[in-house]
Amino acid sequence: MLKVAMIGAGSVGFTRRLFMDILAVPELRDTDFRFMDIAEEPLEMSAALCRKMATDSGVPATVKATVDRREALDGADYVFCMIRVGGLEAFAKDIEIPLKYGVDQCVGDTLGPGGVFYALRTIPVLLDIARDMRELCPDALLLNYSNPMAMNCWALRKAGGVRVVGLCHGVQHGAWQIAKVLGIPLEEMQYVCAGINHQTWFIRVCHRGQDLTSRIPEAMAADEDIRKHDPLRLDVLQRFGYYSTESNGHLSEYLPWYRKGQDRDRYMDYSIWPGGETGGYLRACRETADDYRKNYPKWLTGELDQIRLGDRSVEHGSYILESLETGRVYRGCFNVENTGLITNLPDGCTVELPCIVDSTGIHPQFVGDLPMQCAATCRASISVQEMAVEAALTGDRQLVRLAVLHDPLTGALCSPDQVWAIVDEMFRELAPWLPQFRG
Repeated sequence: MLKVAMIGAGSVGFTRRLFMDILAVPELRDTDFRFMDIAEEPLEMSAALCRKMATDSGVPATVKATVDRREALDGADYVFCMIRVGGLEAFAKDIEIPLKYGVDQCVGDTLGPGGVFYALRTIPVLLDIARDMRELCPDALLLNYSNPMAMNCWALRKAGGVRVVGLCHGVQHGAWQIAKVLGIPLEEMQYVCAGINHQTWFIRVCHRGQDLTSRIPEAMAADEDIRKHDPLRLDVLQRFGYYSTESNGHLSEYLPWYRKGQDRDRYMDYSIWPGGETGGYLRACRETADDYRKNYPKWLTGELDQIRLGDRSVEHGSYILESLETGRVYRGCFNVENTGLITNLPDGCTVELPCIVDSTGIHPQFVGDLPMQCAATCRASISVQEMAVEAALTGDRQLVRLAVLHDPLTGALCSPDQVWAIVDEMFRELAPWLPQFRG
């Protein structure tokens, strides 16, 4: 019987999804789950719903809910992390304070002032989790879903002392789009997608031995949905020659060229999500913040969104557990340390690239050089990430200012004095969640 801890399990929808993904594996149906969150109401809802789904599916899995993180971690074999430190209150400040100075973020959870401060308040909590893991479950694998993915995983590797892998689903969704526009079955498509989280590039796509990479720009341009919802993403594809995993608004945040001047109207429809709307993800989160309360009775009765045993999502987590526990091989793109795997990105940073999993472990695959244009964009972000991680670990305020100063989008829109003002205001407003900068 495995013991799986889920930290941040009050994320009702995502927790239910991961839970049923794991139970889709016959050998894992007697797993002992420990759900933990600081928010008791959604935590209890998640636990009750998952217990019901297990009972309805006729599987012996057990679920215990607790607000005590150490209790959840004690003896765990695997730890899933999906925390959001500061919740919507802090997230709003990530978006609204920089916007006062002209920095227009769509999602704000990966780079830019929002992403940097999201990392600054998340990393101390992750290190607390890692400290408890070293004592209570030292051999456990931490599967991190919390953003900003690259910075969080970098900090955990540098100071956490636990095994960690970062998981996202952008690559899976991008692969589905490519297969659709090329008119080939997704299960028959092979690809190499590599870079850094949320800036990952499909550098090779093949079908039945034929390299189709060069056909992607034309096929994407012919797709009406892509032209309507992702014109910026399409423009980057046409100029770079390689497709990025992220949506129009998300991709625009990491680049200095689009979220300003006339290009705001040319490449982004601010009236639709994810077309590039200012604070679009914050708006979506606010609008759906109480959905779990509204949907809870309908989930209990099975009236709404019934997840059935075997209806498995594309999330990597359950497949990794299956491979490690059964030896069945799984291939996916995960976030790991760059140890010469992508040769034109710095060693030590967090890269997202193909990995193979079996009973012997997770095995990242060698990629070599990214196309130069893709590597250049990634390196600009990595420089920001490196400074932000070091600042999060040391409490160095000046390094935070320098990290934001070097952010491509912020640098395209703000003077150095404005950057200092943004950072200082964010320090004041987000102080409750930044313990390493007190005193």
